Amino acid sequence: MSGFSPDWLALREPADHAARDAGLVSALARALPEPVRAVDLGCGTGSNLRALAPHLGPRQDWVLVDHDPALLSAARLRLAAWAEGTEAAGDGLILHRGGARIAVRFRALDLAADPEAALVGRPDLVTAAALFDLASERWIAAVAEAVAGAGAVFYTALTYDGQERWAPPHPADAAIHAAFLAHQAGDKGFGPAAGPGATAALETAFRSHGYAVETAASPWRLGSDAAALRHPLAEGTARAAQETGRVGAAEAAAWMTARLAPGTEAVIGHRDLLALPARGVASSGR
Repeated sequence: MSGFSPDWLALREPADHAARDAGLVSALARALPEPVRAVDLGCGTGSNLRALAPHLGPRQDWVLVDHDPALLSAARLRLAAWAEGTEAAGDGLILHRGGARIAVRFRALDLAADPEAALVGRPDLVTAAALFDLASERWIAAVAEAVAGAGAVFYTALTYDGQERWAPPHPADAAIHAAFLAHQAGDKGFGPAAGPGATAALETAFRSHGYAVETAASPWRLGSDAAALRHPLAEGTARAAQETGRVGAAEAAAWMTARLAPGTEAVIGHRDLLALPARGVASSGR
């Protein structure tokens, strides 16, 4: 899949954590056993673990899977810094934080080739964040089949849903957004990307295996004080839009310049999804 730098992942982490739907996280925690065994697909630097671990009980065993050894190395360092105490455990770590003991193993794996290979040991939870909009519907179906075969709970957060609102308005907003969506549909390493259709594809795939599925909005809300994240986001959006050839360089540059101006705000839409096997369904009250 397309690579992401540790710096970009660190920059977006506070917005990601703030955006997650709390109701789905609570429902997830109620659905899981103790101790819990979790597999995190496309883990990056471990942000998903840092978001979920405080909600999942005193004993946890995580396997963090990514294709990029550099990101796994960054995950090891950032998790050690996040923990209140750390012990070496073979090739992994044991983290202590908030009274929880969190065992973490790191695994380099090409998820695009065989997502089922990540699910060794029949995990209780398979999870991911900001991943499935980059994947094809076919790969999403393969993940759902593998998760269902393991009988695991599935939770993913921050799947892009195609909704964006930038303020103040700019004449190029519609053209830039349409071009960006076209760019997102390209192959990011998992086949033609589902993009904003990924959450619907996940829901269909898991329901076909008898899962109860619930989704909730988890938008980024980037105010005028969020320039550190908003600026590279605008630059990346403009660059991607221009790469499609659907907007010219001058139009993309004008839009980007406007979006770098003080006072600009943005809402970037995402959705979270929780899928529970038929053996036990928790409700977040929606």
